[in-house]
Amino acid sequence: MKNLLYIIVLLPMFMTSQENIKGVIMETNEKNERIGLAGANVYWLNTEVGTVTDINGDFRLSYKPEYHKLVISYVGFKTDTLTISTSQNIKHRLEPTDNLGAVTVKSRRQTTAKSYFKAANVINVSSDELLKAACCNLSESFETNPSIDVNFADAISGTRQIKMLGLTSPYILIATENIPSIRGASQAYGLSFIPGTWVESIQITKGAGSVVNGFESIAGQINTELVKPSTDDKLFVNLYGATSERLELNTHINAKVSNKWHTGLYIHGNTHNKEHDVNNDGFLDMPKFNQVNVMNRWQYTDTKKGFVTFINLKFLNDEKQTGELDFRPETDKLTTNSPVLSGDEVWGSEIDTRRYEISTKFGYVNPEIPWQSLGVQTAFSSHKQDSYFGLNQYDITHNSLYANAIYNSIISDSRHKIKTGVSYTYDHYDEFVNATDYERTENSVGAFFEYSFNNLELFNLTAGVRIDNHNLLGTFITPRIHARYSPWSKSAFRASFGRGKRSANIFTENQQMFSTSRQINILNSGGSVYGLDPEIAWNYGLSYLQGFNLFGRKADITLDYYKTDFQNQVVVDWENPTEINFYNLNGKSFANSFQVEFNYNPFEHFDLRIAYKFYDVKTDYNSGRLERPLTPKHRFFANVGYKMHQDEGKLGRWKFDVTFNWLSDQRYASTITNAVEYQLPERTPTVATLNAQITKVFSPKFEVYLGGENITNVRQPNPILGVEDPFGANFDSTFVYGPIFGSMYFAGLRYRLH
Repeated sequence: MKNLLYIIVLLPMFMTSQENIKGVIMETNEKNERIGLAGANVYWLNTEVGTVTDINGDFRLSYKPEYHKLVISYVGFKTDTLTISTSQNIKHRLEPTDNLGAVTVKSRRQTTAKSYFKAANVINVSSDELLKAACCNLSESFETNPSIDVNFADAISGTRQIKMLGLTSPYILIATENIPSIRGASQAYGLSFIPGTWVESIQITKGAGSVVNGFESIAGQINTELVKPSTDDKLFVNLYGATSERLELNTHINAKVSNKWHTGLYIHGNTHNKEHDVNNDGFLDMPKFNQVNVMNRWQYTDTKKGFVTFINLKFLNDEKQTGELDFRPETDKLTTNSPVLSGDEVWGSEIDTRRYEISTKFGYVNPEIPWQSLGVQTAFSSHKQDSYFGLNQYDITHNSLYANAIYNSIISDSRHKIKTGVSYTYDHYDEFVNATDYERTENSVGAFFEYSFNNLELFNLTAGVRIDNHNLLGTFITPRIHARYSPWSKSAFRASFGRGKRSANIFTENQQMFSTSRQINILNSGGSVYGLDPEIAWNYGLSYLQGFNLFGRKADITLDYYKTDFQNQVVVDWENPTEINFYNLNGKSFANSFQVEFNYNPFEHFDLRIAYKFYDVKTDYNSGRLERPLTPKHRFFANVGYKMHQDEGKLGRWKFDVTFNWLSDQRYASTITNAVEYQLPERTPTVATLNAQITKVFSPKFEVYLGGENITNVRQPNPILGVEDPFGANFDSTFVYGPIFGSMYFAGLRYRLH
């Protein structure tokens, strides 16, 4: 560790030992004195090489003989361009301007973008990318992103689960505006609790995340930025309907209360009460549900004094019913009652969730020293789920409190930035699992420090460490490092490593197990959570991004390799078909992920994205080392998007988007001890799906869209094992590797009042 610290401290010094120009940028104050101008932009014309002046107006910038024009700019001052012939010291004064002319800059906006300059491997997904799919909620927002895998958790609940780097969502820190949000009781269904229209953008970070956001992240981070009342439309309406008879309505109403206050009311409702049984197995292919989701958002902004504040109030009521077609909750709940006519036992399930949230974000930027800022985040949520699955009952109440204070500043100049702060979390869980009650309280206090070195032209480094004291997990240190090196134009070599630690919420994270007849066993005792030890893993990553021109058009290629090694893992063992066993890892568990992605703009308004992904995910089970069940080794992805040219002065354009996914065969968990009629093959068939959407934009205010999911009508036959005897020993709805419902078509409209 000592050697590593030396490298972190000395490497920036080595990286900056090159030919530079130095200088000072000045302004004239009220006393007609020349003083340094802090925060001025200094960059070489037609390059991506630049910097910002420090508190004294000083700057240092790398120099090459081919650099000739130096641009100096600052809001409220005239922009100057200097001709530079040699490496030299520069002293220059900017002149103020009272008439800021309107400048229109036209550029092609990418819906999904990767930075060449950030140390971390971050993918930015804009709201335009989200509109390529129906995007009814966050769990359905990743269909056009090859870095995230989406599949159904089981054949009963209709719940979509996501994976990144071969690991499921509990290993991903999922945050809303950098406040951890999908965790604990909301882990199974929480992605469906964030409507897609509320989302302004998504940032996907591969590998170890930032220490600022906590110690739980292992595979990466997904942060969702919500729309802002000050910039969102005054009125937005999105109406959606599908051939499955699913209906959704989203309405945003935003208002300016005063010069500094804005507020927004966001209402989401969706309903589906049609019974579908396409495969004629007697079970609903998708649940019946009703959801009401409301958010009231307040924004306070005082740019002169440097204050910004957000206050969010949320309420959610979500009700699901699934199971056999003949199931009636009022008479059949938690029983094996038989319908009068058929005489057969009937299986059913209800999942009712009520959730309250309040969160605040307070930010202050020092107007005199703009690189000094302070942020305070707080969030409280109360989550209550009452549910049963056949004869299995699962109820959970989770109250959570989160607070985080962050201070930002620089050391010497803007190339050296620091973040430091403290955080606090409190979680109280009360779970009822059949006849057993599990109750616990977790709380932790942590402090963190993160240093960033930023030489945009060549090298970036972000090194962070945090120390936490947790009442159940003890006191521990979490280090994380990201580095970027750019030896030539439009290139980025990245490396990262970091450690994550978490307590596994085995029941709420694996709720699909209740839709089986398996016996639940916890095989360890003495651990701090359910008798199990906390999960600990190291993540290592390498990435290379290269942009280039292909036949005169922009293109880029990315190669990623990430490895996750578990020091300890709570193993979820499905290998005995009549049991599900939880126990601490004894041996090795790892997830290796390789991805190559190619983006190309072959002609105007046309985008092509293709990707190939390889997974090697294995765990030492009690029965030996095996591939993780239902995890394809190979995935091929392709997405094309086209926007018809819009002539100046004319309104209306067409947009077309098509997404193709192919998954290789996947390993089934063992069923070899079942009777022959209940045995499955060792591996699944391959799966290929095709989604498409057409959008007609009539005006900036109004557009309609039409699309289809799984339009090739691929269906997994007989997704439920033992379906004819749902209360028998062989009933299992978790062997899902592909679509169940088949093709589904949808249409909708969007209306905006700016």
